[in-house]
Amino acid sequence: MATPKKIAINTGGGDAPGLNAVIRAATLASEGRGWETWGIRHGYRGLLEPSEGGLVRLDRDRVRGITYLGGTILGTANRGDPFKYPTRVEGQPALMPVDRADELVARFRDAGFEALIAAGGDGSMRIAHQLLERGLPRVIGVPKTIDNDVVSTDMTFGFDTAVGIATESIDRLHSTAEAHERIMVVEVMGRHAGWIALHAGVAGTADVILLPEIPFSYEPIVEKIMQREARGRSFSIIVVAEGAVPQGGQITIKDAGDAFRGVAVLGGVAERIAQELAARTGKEARAMVLGHLQRGGGPSTSDRLLALRFGAAAVRFLEGEGKSGMVALRDGRLVLVPLDEVAGRIKTVPLDSDTIVTARDLGICFGDELPGHFAP
Repeated sequence: MATPKKIAINTGGGDAPGLNAVIRAATLASEGRGWETWGIRHGYRGLLEPSEGGLVRLDRDRVRGITYLGGTILGTANRGDPFKYPTRVEGQPALMPVDRADELVARFRDAGFEALIAAGGDGSMRIAHQLLERGLPRVIGVPKTIDNDVVSTDMTFGFDTAVGIATESIDRLHSTAEAHERIMVVEVMGRHAGWIALHAGVAGTADVILLPEIPFSYEPIVEKIMQREARGRSFSIIVVAEGAVPQGGQITIKDAGDAFRGVAVLGGVAERIAQELAARTGKEARAMVLGHLQRGGGPSTSDRLLALRFGAAAVRFLEGEGKSGMVALRDGRLVLVPLDEVAGRIKTVPLDSDTIVTARDLGICFGDELPGHFAP
């Protein structure tokens, strides 16, 4: 396969700080090679629902000054899977999930595109891999998610920003929790991976951190709170990942999802925990859900740099007769890994990770310890 001369970029799934930096870096790197670069609006919608503005010509002027901006100038979509795309079907009262992948590949080729740079999370990487199998010429994936749960890469951009926002929020809650002698339960994003909760909880000096990887029971948490009370610390900070599960219990779901998105919307676990702890301790407990605050705003310095590196590397990997794959950060270097190594998998927190070991040494409770086994 010859070096592409006309490429497309899209951003799919939930937004994350740093997407615009990827777009800028890929556009400038492509322009510097004499290639033509286009953006597909709202995931794959710009091709499947062709209309004015569905495809956007990207050049130096179009991407000027966007590195520090949050969101994405191309828009995104979490209900835009071309294999089950929301489509009006004759005789059906509502939109139906229809496989329009072949139509998408045909329109991609008809537009003259020779390669796609797809910025997204695990779902976007799965879709990119499936589109390759359906005949898309070439794909370079760029791992994006605040959850840091994409496999085969040490880090995804957006994660550092989300952790910073969560940590600052926890910092601010310390003073009000202490003033009112309350238990504050802070719910952060992450779905089935506890990276945000772990990093923000340790950095924010939480007393308890609850992760999807470690099913919890209430007894150790109550014991931790009572130990703090005995030492004159009449408040506690608990950080919980939205996918945390009590031992023998079920994950807390806010919305079961639909036929287009395919995944449930998690949420509400902090409120449940706050109610239970209030009943068990007799203390006032409040739940705080950070939600989309973790996605908003401009990227941190670390995320800007990583996103720029990813975007430029994606173009470099398209040169010559290179393969499709995903750009990955490994031991400080950017490499290309096969998409089938990434598709359909997520990266969870290793239970023996240094950060968890550090947290336990600091006396942080994960809801699995025996009572009395906390650092003084």
